[in-house]
Amino acid sequence: MTPTKHDSKGYRLGVDVGGTFTDIILADPLGNIRVKKISSTPGQYDEGIVNGISQILEESQVSPDRIWEVCHSTTAATNAVLERKGAKVGLITTKGFRDVLELRRLRVPTLYNLFYQPPEPLVPRYLRLEVDERIDARGKILTALNSKEVSEVVCQLLDEGVESLAVCLLNSHMNTSHEEAIAKLVCDEFPRLAVSLSHQVVPAIREYERTSTTVANAYLMPVISTYLDSLRERLINMGIDAPVSVMQSNGGMMTSSMASQRPVFSLESGPVAGVSGVVHLSKNMNIPNLLTFDMGGTTTKASVIENGEPHKSIEYEIGAPISRGSRLVKGGGYLLMVRAVDVAEVGAGGGSIVSLDKAGSFQVGPLSAGAVPGPVCYDRGGDYPTTSDANLILGYLNPQYLLGGTLRVNIDKAASVFKTKVADPLGLTLLEAAYGVHIVANATMARAMRAVTTERGRDVRNFSMVAFGGSGPCHAAALAQLLGIRQVIIPALPGVFSSLGLLSATKEHEFVQSMMCRTQDTNPDSLEQAFHQLESQAGTALEHEGYPPLYLGFTRYADLHYVGQVHELTVLMPPTGDLADLEDAFGQEHQRTYGYLSEFEPIEITNIRVLWRQTQSQSNLLNLTSAGATLYKQRAYTSNRQAYFGPERGSLEVPLISRADLGMQPELGPAIIEEYDTTIVVPPSCWVSRDLWWNVILQWEK
Repeated sequence: MTPTKHDSKGYRLGVDVGGTFTDIILADPLGNIRVKKISSTPGQYDEGIVNGISQILEESQVSPDRIWEVCHSTTAATNAVLERKGAKVGLITTKGFRDVLELRRLRVPTLYNLFYQPPEPLVPRYLRLEVDERIDARGKILTALNSKEVSEVVCQLLDEGVESLAVCLLNSHMNTSHEEAIAKLVCDEFPRLAVSLSHQVVPAIREYERTSTTVANAYLMPVISTYLDSLRERLINMGIDAPVSVMQSNGGMMTSSMASQRPVFSLESGPVAGVSGVVHLSKNMNIPNLLTFDMGGTTTKASVIENGEPHKSIEYEIGAPISRGSRLVKGGGYLLMVRAVDVAEVGAGGGSIVSLDKAGSFQVGPLSAGAVPGPVCYDRGGDYPTTSDANLILGYLNPQYLLGGTLRVNIDKAASVFKTKVADPLGLTLLEAAYGVHIVANATMARAMRAVTTERGRDVRNFSMVAFGGSGPCHAAALAQLLGIRQVIIPALPGVFSSLGLLSATKEHEFVQSMMCRTQDTNPDSLEQAFHQLESQAGTALEHEGYPPLYLGFTRYADLHYVGQVHELTVLMPPTGDLADLEDAFGQEHQRTYGYLSEFEPIEITNIRVLWRQTQSQSNLLNLTSAGATLYKQRAYTSNRQAYFGPERGSLEVPLISRADLGMQPELGPAIIEEYDTTIVVPPSCWVSRDLWWNVILQWEK
């Protein structure tokens, strides 16, 4: 089955695995959908996936053999890096460059911290070995590779128990012959050893970034390939013989075979899936500029959609207090030069543990109670208060059950633990302490929102916010007020929205080539030829993946900076191909991002890029209007509940309503909208309504 084939009688599955919940959406051939949300199974995520799929197929009375595609996003790669549970990696590099991972870049995320310690390299020094070879910056071989030396080095690494090999030679992006020779030798003599070559992973200038990215890929290869092979086998055993597509960090889908070979491309798979859903929503609603707010059980993610497309970065960091692609402030994690949707992520979610610091102040996250044991209120053995426990005490969440009655909660236990560990030590009432946690959580999440707006030269107040994730709609209104955002959109199925994003995403692949030249010295014909050559290489690679030439068409980009700058901005190539237009586009983006432009500094092209994106097909379309009408057609509640909105307003009697109760005309809150997958809190000062797509609209001006 080729990736472009579509069975009009088949069903599609979207499966998003988070740290707390696994979300599953089943879409029929007409785009109508059914939803399932179950607890994740850490350590064996495919177990939860298979159980959830079995349940949703049984409930829908759909035979497994009618599934023609499984779209998947996962935090498996991210968790492997954060928890240091990847493969044992050996690195082969050019003589003199053994310590590139140690030297790294000077990035100190905490101001004035003289004791800052960067994370330990993924490869310890004794597993980083050199070979005596040399290629210059133009690709000329200065010192030939010695195959005997390579064989000895590989044997030495194997004796140390290395499971995966990273090869990153100096200037290999300009001449790949030495890396290819090492790969052939390993394939011939040690065929079971996984190999990552830097010119295949990231064929671009900058030794540290290229080395760091290649090492991360090698670190993840055995883990992710084993995970995807296991998932694929279990799906086949249950009767689903369909291709598995995996979400990439750039917002497009790729085949599972590609994901196994290039797992570093899927590190932001989970956070990006929801952004793809918002892009789909943006096109449906014809709202080109949106701010995404995705709050799950473990983390909160934020991103910006501008002119219908998400912001993307050519590098990002993982494993820091805040993970983000922002070029202005770095978080001190592992730097990866991979094209990715610019997502800022902080450790604040519904399951984030509440603690008191040495000064006696609230601290929310980054530790999480996770799926097991989960928040105290889940009554599964958890004894640390969490954000969800605070929201339950405040009256925002149902005190009897969640997830449509499938998840019972113990409010008494939550209140007891919260009182003992938070309220009493601070001399606060239970409601005051819970509200304080709610406020601190919002302030923590605001960091992520500002990282993708303010730090990139955008005014957060100029965007509408799309809130989703299981916990997002509960905090959205309060967070929007804190940031000065005037409108919040809560889409249908917000608690499983990332799975929805998977089904609306298209296949996407990006190819890059270094090209160091000043625009003023560049011949337009030479630039055109370089693009044409890169597109030809990309076409060959895509045909190998099963995409016929009929489906191939590319969008061109260029990475540019002022001469002397360290970092680049990626700019869409003008349709004219004119270099003056390219310089103007770069100047405008530089002005937006950094607040200034220079008319006199020469501009340099560092890389060219081509993006292939599969044409949107009927199979990717989802009937959101029909889904909303089906899922929310019945009134679910007719009662009220007490909810606390801070010391100024106190506890109020709040009506419980459903989306079906909302009309097109705004009504003044307070209100609580309870749904299967989330709870929407409408504060007293907020107006609430519903639109044609069954989105809930919160706004502060009628």
